[in-house]
Amino acid sequence: MIPLGKSPLRLALFDCDGTLVDSQFAIIDAMTRAWAEHGLGEPDPADVRRMVGLSLVEAVALLLPQREAELHVAVAESYKRAFSSARSRGEVDEPLFPGILDTLVALEEAGVLLGVATGKSRRGLDSVLKGHGLTGRFVTLQTADVGPGKPNPHMVQRALAETGAEEAATVVIGDTTYDIQMARNARVRSVGVSWGYHAVPELERAGANRIVHRGRDVATAVLELLEG
Repeated sequence: MIPLGKSPLRLALFDCDGTLVDSQFAIIDAMTRAWAEHGLGEPDPADVRRMVGLSLVEAVALLLPQREAELHVAVAESYKRAFSSARSRGEVDEPLFPGILDTLVALEEAGVLLGVATGKSRRGLDSVLKGHGLTGRFVTLQTADVGPGKPNPHMVQRALAETGAEEAATVVIGDTTYDIQMARNARVRSVGVSWGYHAVPELERAGANRIVHRGRDVATAVLELLEG
C-alpha cells in the first residue's frame, strides 16, 4: 500500500442496499414475482436477503444452483422488469437507514470524497439517489452494469482510478461479506454495518476493520481508519 500522507484525496465507498437504504422488501417482492413468472414457486426471503449485493445473475444462480444458466439469465431479466414496474407504480420503498445522512454530511465536512459500489443497476442507483435528494453527492458510482461484481475488486479499482484516491486512503462501507471481501481483494480497509443483511460475526470473520451499529457512527469509524 502507498502511505496515506502521499495522497490528499480520501474516499469513502458505500454499498447501497442494506447499507445506505433498506431495500429488502422491494427486492424480495421483485424476486418472488420473477420466480412466479417462470413457475418456480416462491424463493425463501432469507435466502434472497443473503444474496443482496451480488450481481443479479450471480445471485439468481446461487438461489437456483441446480438449474441451467439460461434460466438464471431469464429470471434475472424478469426480476428487472418486476422491479421497474413496481417503481413506476410508486410501490418501491427504499428508505435511508437512520443516521446515514448525518454520516454523509460529516464525511463531506471532513473533506472525504463519497462514492458508491453496488450490485444495483445504474438506473436503479440513480433512482435511489434522486429519491433521497443525493444526486451529485457521490463523485464515483460503480454498479453491476460494468465489469464483474462483488467480491471482485473491480468496482473499487474503478473508483480509485476515477477519483485519484490511493488504496491506503480508501474505506469501503458495507453490510455483507461480499463488501468486506471486495475491500480485502482491493487492498483497502472496510467498515461493516450491523443493520444490513449479513450477521456481525460473518462480517468480522470476513475481515472488517471496524463494525458499527448506528448510521451516525460510520463517519467516526471511517475517519479513524483514514487518520490512524
